[in-house]
Amino acid sequence: MFKAMLMTIFAGAMIFGTAGAIEQPVPAAAAAAFKDVSVSHWAYKAINDAVSKGYLKGDGSGKFRPNDPVTRAEFAAILARVSTNENAGGAAAFSDLAGHWSEKEVSEAAGKGFFSPADYTNGFKPGTPLTRVEMAKWMASGLAARDGEYKQAIEDTKDTIVPVTEYYKGGLNKADYPYVSVMLGTGLMSGYPDDSFGGGKTTTRAEVAVIIQRYETTQTKAPSAFKGLNELREVGTTGTNHLSVTSYVDPPNEHTLQSILNKNTSLRNGAGKIKIHHYIFLGGTSAKQPGSIYGRMFADKETLFLDDSYLVFIDSSVSPLTDSFSLAHYSNGMTSFLQGGIRVYGQGPTKFGYKTLPNDGSKFFVKGKETRFWSYSVVPRYVTHGDSVIRDIGADDGSMGIIVLKK
Repeated sequence: MFKAMLMTIFAGAMIFGTAGAIEQPVPAAAAAAFKDVSVSHWAYKAINDAVSKGYLKGDGSGKFRPNDPVTRAEFAAILARVSTNENAGGAAAFSDLAGHWSEKEVSEAAGKGFFSPADYTNGFKPGTPLTRVEMAKWMASGLAARDGEYKQAIEDTKDTIVPVTEYYKGGLNKADYPYVSVMLGTGLMSGYPDDSFGGGKTTTRAEVAVIIQRYETTQTKAPSAFKGLNELREVGTTGTNHLSVTSYVDPPNEHTLQSILNKNTSLRNGAGKIKIHHYIFLGGTSAKQPGSIYGRMFADKETLFLDDSYLVFIDSSVSPLTDSFSLAHYSNGMTSFLQGGIRVYGQGPTKFGYKTLPNDGSKFFVKGKETRFWSYSVVPRYVTHGDSVIRDIGADDGSMGIIVLKK
């Protein structure tokens, strides 16, 4: 039985402030002398770096105000200063910026592609604290204006799985998936300790000092330099991340895993049908080193990693064809380790809000109803016999999904 086989394998492995605050320049030599930024401040070095380069400034009274939220005007000015994008020209017309201290720099930031007047038809409202999702959109748009491949990355991640709690629980608009993905994938921004992105929250001037350091470096790199972004793009375009995190390759034909996604694959016992929607592979060997940007979403201390296997998490839907369909029908009907697996253990399902298989024997499946959930299985990490390892799964329409591991 499939479940018994899978469990045997597992068991075997175990024997920034005010609108004008930024306007007052502070000499670089005084950067380290802000009254409200001690040497022990967590962002001390980043603040000094940003101030010494003229990206951020104090309030003119010897204070930096590290805990103040950064405003739209302030962040636009910072981006105009740090960005090496060419200014496309043409003054951006914001109805409420005439005579404002930030008018010139906001116009420059718009000219460099970070945003446009069309984004703020009711006025720019320069003193408004900038939300994290706005920040993500501005920086991703700026990168895209500089490098067409970032523009493609935004396109590629429109349908990706975003590894933050809001993806399943709500709180993140689908239109924002690409911008948040570029931030997470490049490391420009990250989630909170609870794995939420907090798109509606604001960002402090101290946090911006750190983020702008990262942006300064990121704008010089191609998106392909970031493994996490590669994964998010692959999932968004193919439904899986195996090329980014494992040694498996696709066969030299049309038989990729993508070819069987969202298609019916029958259980061998005839008790039901399965549709696979996504495959997420973890290339690491522990929850601390999962080898994937999706690690925190699927693995924690309760997850059993195997030295000789990759873990593969399977997003699938089961449609029972019998009234008495049970977990046994599901597990015993498997024809492939890529068709399904066991429940996802740990806090991932609860924290991120996705379904997984029950562990108490409760009724989970209903005849005629499609039930969607995540499970996990394994595929070999190494070739131990012969020249290659092949793992495949066939759909009812004759499609075949294959991945190959070569010696």
